[in-house]
Amino acid sequence: MRSSVAKIVLGRSFGLLPAQRGLVMAGPYRFVRHPIYFGYLIGHIGFLLVNFSWRNAAVLALLYVAQVIRIQREEAMLIATDVAYRRYQKRVRWRLLPLVY
Repeated sequence: MRSSVAKIVLGRSFGLLPAQRGLVMAGPYRFVRHPIYFGYLIGHIGFLLVNFSWRNAAVLALLYVAQVIRIQREEAMLIATDVAYRRYQKRVRWRLLPLVY
């Protein structure tokens, strides 16, 4: 699941700020609720494997702390405004990383 495929499937529902733009459950959204972020994570892990330094690891760790906060805020907004999203959460258990989070 690459982030570009997830963006294509998301279509006009893509946005930079959390908002209710319609629920997408097709494509990679069947496996994780945030496949764009998953795609970025895979790319960042690859970058870190090739360019390892403690500084790079620290920057990416901080980035993913911020990303988890963003995911939680985004989902809180969606849960509060969309009953269908609550059903989607039950069907697609993993937010970002299958079997972990």
